[in-house]
Amino acid sequence: MSKNTNRFRGDGLPPDGDETRRFPYLADPDLTRTVNIAIHLGRPLLVKGPPGCGKTTVAEAISHELGLPLHAWYIKSTTRAIDGLYTVDVVRRLQDAQRGDPRAQQITPYLKLGELGKALQRTGESVVLLDEIDKADIDFPNDLLRELDQKQFTIEEIDDDALSDEEKQKGWRRTWGGDSRPIVIITSNDEKELPDAFLRRCVFHWIDFPDIEPLIEIVRLNTPGLDIPERLIRNAAHQLDKFREIEGVRKKPATSELIDWVRVMYAWGAKPEDLAEKVRLTNLPYWKVLFKHQQDSVLVTRVASEQ
Repeated sequence: MSKNTNRFRGDGLPPDGDETRRFPYLADPDLTRTVNIAIHLGRPLLVKGPPGCGKTTVAEAISHELGLPLHAWYIKSTTRAIDGLYTVDVVRRLQDAQRGDPRAQQITPYLKLGELGKALQRTGESVVLLDEIDKADIDFPNDLLRELDQKQFTIEEIDDDALSDEEKQKGWRRTWGGDSRPIVIITSNDEKELPDAFLRRCVFHWIDFPDIEPLIEIVRLNTPGLDIPERLIRNAAHQLDKFREIEGVRKKPATSELIDWVRVMYAWGAKPEDLAEKVRLTNLPYWKVLFKHQQDSVLVTRVASEQ
């Protein structure tokens, strides 16, 4: 790739390089390279990885570094593909029609663009996040193939010939897009298989859980203004690794839990030696902050007692 295609640096700095506005996210070289490949090819980037590894934050970091608007679409089990493009408030239109409101004669007062629709109606670039796409129905990804390929969509309820002059002046039309260049980031927790037709259109990247040194830097970025001892953060990161190695933990503590743990220990005066290598896991200060399920805390306590 030539120099001008390496737009995303992964250092969290905004376009003007202002250190005071650094985004608290560091992308490793592999992720940085893959993001730039996806941007260059104009293809969606499908990001997978263990919970807490920073999948969702990738889109926010790209938006911040490139100075582009972010359209975040958080997928639920009930989400339909059309919802990300546009929705029609049928109930309100019916109510207005029953009251004799003349607006009910047109569809446009009841149309609302979704986050993907907003990005596709733009001229130029933006960043679109489709978060946790595997939560939706299995047909959901395939229902977006045309829109992601052609960077445009159609509002089926609109007839161009029936639009009033006022509606045309407001920009309403049947087909939207064509001039937009959204950078699409899609995250998945790998809860279900995605269709092959969809996967063929994506650039794929797996985010591994960070090693110790990147973890330390991530904690630093997310605790601005706190004079936390380097050894406290380092010892906490090493102890986190031990917790993550325990077999059977339902939700392994991740980056966000580590940041919370360090902040709590700093606030309550924990010392680096309280987290020394020889300290039993369940004797570590405030260690339960790391876990979200009681069964995990019980398991850790049992494992630690057997060591």
